[in-house]
Amino acid sequence: MKKKESFFINRLKSIGFALKGALYLLKTEASIQVQFALTILITALGFYFNISRTEWMFQLLAVGIVMGIEGLNTAIEAMSDFIHPENHNKIGLIKDIAAGAVFIASIFALMIGLIIYIPRIFQGF
Repeated sequence: MKKKESFFINRLKSIGFALKGALYLLKTEASIQVQFALTILITALGFYFNISRTEWMFQLLAVGIVMGIEGLNTAIEAMSDFIHPENHNKIGLIKDIAAGAVFIASIFALMIGLIIYIPRIFQGF
């Protein structure tokens, strides 16, 4: 009988698998790459405009939600293509719904960004 690994070792392995998945997304998915570039831009803007701690929390939460849902969307697309490689209406609808979730999260993230930055951008005018 194989000895069961410790809880700590299993958690470390889980973190390794998650990191592998995140790096895969960053290396292969154009949408994640664009979102990552935007994250760098808004992080720089956050430092430039000296946004508050609360604004940082909202900004980071918005980025995390969008990128997390984008990762789930990518997983749903990959699983759908694996299960049914040919074009299929139901699979197409499933993919559209997953992409729609990313779109909704992105719209709300954009609104958060506009609420934070528009007053600062136009403050000088």
